[in-house]
Amino acid sequence: MKELFKKYIPDDAKVSYDTKTAIFEVSAADIREVVSNLLKKHLSLKLIDATDERADDGGFRVWYVFGVPGDDLFVMPFICLDDGDTLPSLAGITVAALNYERKIQEFFGIKLTGHPNPQRLLLHENWPDDAFPLRKDFNWNKRPKTATGTYKFQSVKSEGIYEIPVGPIHAGIIEPGHFRFSVAGESIMLLEARLGFVHKGTEKLFEGQTLEKMVKLSEKISGDSSFSHSLAFCQAIEQLAGIVVPERAKYLRTIYAELERLANHVGDIGFMMLDTGFNFGGSQGARLREMVMRINDRLTGSRFLRGVNSIGGVTQDISGDVATGLAKELDDLLKDFSELIEIAEDSAALLNRLKGTGPLPHHIAKDYGALGVPARAVGIATDARAEHPYAAYDQLSLGPIATAESGDVYARFSVRVQEVRSAVKIIQQAIESVPDGPIRAKVPAAIELKPNAVALGIVEGWRGEIVHFIRTDSDGQINRVAVRDPSFINWQVVGYCGANQVVPDFPLINKSFNLSYTGHDL
Repeated sequence: MKELFKKYIPDDAKVSYDTKTAIFEVSAADIREVVSNLLKKHLSLKLIDATDERADDGGFRVWYVFGVPGDDLFVMPFICLDDGDTLPSLAGITVAALNYERKIQEFFGIKLTGHPNPQRLLLHENWPDDAFPLRKDFNWNKRPKTATGTYKFQSVKSEGIYEIPVGPIHAGIIEPGHFRFSVAGESIMLLEARLGFVHKGTEKLFEGQTLEKMVKLSEKISGDSSFSHSLAFCQAIEQLAGIVVPERAKYLRTIYAELERLANHVGDIGFMMLDTGFNFGGSQGARLREMVMRINDRLTGSRFLRGVNSIGGVTQDISGDVATGLAKELDDLLKDFSELIEIAEDSAALLNRLKGTGPLPHHIAKDYGALGVPARAVGIATDARAEHPYAAYDQLSLGPIATAESGDVYARFSVRVQEVRSAVKIIQQAIESVPDGPIRAKVPAAIELKPNAVALGIVEGWRGEIVHFIRTDSDGQINRVAVRDPSFINWQVVGYCGANQVVPDFPLINKSFNLSYTGHDL
């Protein structure tokens, strides 16, 4: 294993190897060079986050997590900082670091040098400047004093430009987010999203909880991705505890994960058609989504697959007769779905609205590290199920990664259509080959975790790659649970899809991404 890492690690680094991860300390002065070299070698940035370790070693650590494509390996340099030290920004190397660094600054109080936009990302203007909620000495149960600040939106200085504020409260039953349009006539010159309205301190709430409560909390990070988030969390804990998940549980996790993907994709396909006025497509998408949600409820007692993941496996089995019936039911659903798509592809009015609307430039997607559907819709074939296999995905044929090239609303529509079909095939394969055996490992009542260790749980949710980073302290207690929902990355690129579009097309563009506000705001 060490040989595989050798080309990515500085020669003088003192490296700690743990399963598939190489961890080593670098100085703040050297981090730009180290990260630049990793990016030149085509490693993908998974996460930048911090941990407050003043109780153990008197300072903070800033972690840079990179994945090695094709090898299922992770390279993780980190910096040790004393309280008051500054963190050099990597924005000049990769724009993908921008929002990670902003979050570190506002939640840990670690000052940045050289950052082009250091204003707050999630904590709004009524939050005091000297309160940092992810520091260990911050009292989550005490209301901080109220401050009065100002958020500065970007602006276009030109004659005839005017601004349209939309939100944060919207007419539909959706979460709050503020969108500021700078327009010339009907054309959008600049679109900026201001989020953070549903920040609820999720990562702070992980501190001091039992593992059982942490699993439940992970299910609430983003409600429509309850299974995928809890799976990522459980996988990270299983690494730290050395728990081997039974093979049957791995296959069941795969089935449930694909059911979650299936429900959300068919729903989104319908919603996209509904936003164009194609009401038939909208109603059929809602009907098909409801079919999958009822399957979920029948199999597990939860429409959103909550309470199914457990550390060491799953809580709900699928018997042979039920599995056979599920395979037949999905055949019928796929037939209905194919008929719907055939009708949609024959509608000139629908295709006219989808094609050419809201294109995401390929270089923007690549620079920001876009994930999931938006990335695959510009031809970036990235998928954690193939790059970092988990559950039973390495035992099944996934087929080619669903991609498109044009990057517009139609491309994102097309990628979802392909993924619906592949999800059904994956579920049916898993049903045919699921082995007998227990559905959960024998787990002690008091699970012991490795001390001074880190673990990653990576899952390809239906929106894209989900990352759960867990760090333990010297006593083996959980010091930090850092969560990265794909929406945290993809919200940054939505504005680029508005360029030279018209304001009435924005709801359709936004729906074609269908990002999570709460997954971003945490």
